[in-house]
Amino acid sequence: MISAEDFCDILADRGFTTASGVPCSHFGGPIAHLSTLGGRYVPAPNEGSALAVAAGAALAGRRAYVMLQNSGLGNLINPLTSLVMTYQLPILTFTSLRGWPDPATDEPQHAVMGPATPALLDSVGSPHYTLHAADTAEEFQAILDAAEKDLAAQRAPFVLVERGAIGKAKAAAEPTDQGLEAAVAIGVVTAAAPQAAVIATTGYTGRDAFAVADRPGNFYMQGSMGHAGSLGLGVALSQPERTVVVLDGDGAVLMHLGALSMIGHEAPANLIHVVLDNRVHESTGGQATTSATTSFPQVALAAGYASAVACDSSDALSEAMGRAQAVPGPHLISVRTLPRTGAIPPRATNALSTLDIRDRFQASLTQ
Repeated sequence: MISAEDFCDILADRGFTTASGVPCSHFGGPIAHLSTLGGRYVPAPNEGSALAVAAGAALAGRRAYVMLQNSGLGNLINPLTSLVMTYQLPILTFTSLRGWPDPATDEPQHAVMGPATPALLDSVGSPHYTLHAADTAEEFQAILDAAEKDLAAQRAPFVLVERGAIGKAKAAAEPTDQGLEAAVAIGVVTAAAPQAAVIATTGYTGRDAFAVADRPGNFYMQGSMGHAGSLGLGVALSQPERTVVVLDGDGAVLMHLGALSMIGHEAPANLIHVVLDNRVHESTGGQATTSATTSFPQVALAAGYASAVACDSSDALSEAMGRAQAVPGPHLISVRTLPRTGAIPPRATNALSTLDIRDRFQASLTQ
């Protein structure tokens, strides 16, 4: 293992002045460290955007690198192949190896992409190297020496990072005491709409929903970050007589913000989109999102939602849920939530298989 500080310093010594990415716990240390330095790290909403930021930096004469989780590698393939490779921009990308080499040691959503990551990069001709957990700073330098040759040839090499290869550092998040506990907010929402079909986004939101309000009509997403709203739209359009509630997170909504425009355009009268906004990517270590400078209600209204409000108390949230079910939507309710404390509940797939979750949710829609 190398420390987060050494990881960043070694790259800085080689002239890399700009970094961007989407948090993964494998890179929690470097992201936390860079975020304390100012101007060194750009928090991107999705992996493709992170690569495009680095591409812009490269065009402007800077050396840039990207950090991302391999579960989001698909978001990066388009700008990799059609921008970075087409224009031969030398960018270094670090990708975590979730679900590799044994998918059984990780969460279900990594079962496909974990083993496929090296082969996927091979298929598009991207050179790649592996940083193992046992590697030292000297071995990291050797990997970078090899990657430098690719960069000099205007290629875009990848370094695949094994779990535990890079040390941790404390995330710099502003403390807050404003808002609701996420589990409390989820309890209020589900109690206000007991017959609704509920789509719970990936990460801690799904865990909390399973812990406090499990029922067959809940669909717990594992992975597919940023797509809860779109999934909920598909359900809502197919079941127009049933209320559909999407339990989303700020980082997830920001990842594919264009989905709000699609939802506003389709205007499903039965969709209630609840965004739990704690301003951090909590399940990957508390790295800040950019929601502090984004008003989800204003974005939703501009995108065509019928209504959009912000809440930070149980009473206000309960009242908002009541209003949303009384008139046609779609509606967005943004809920300010607190950082989680104490033990994190287990994920739904500790008790149910993904097929169990699918089957019971589908059965609930016929009742």
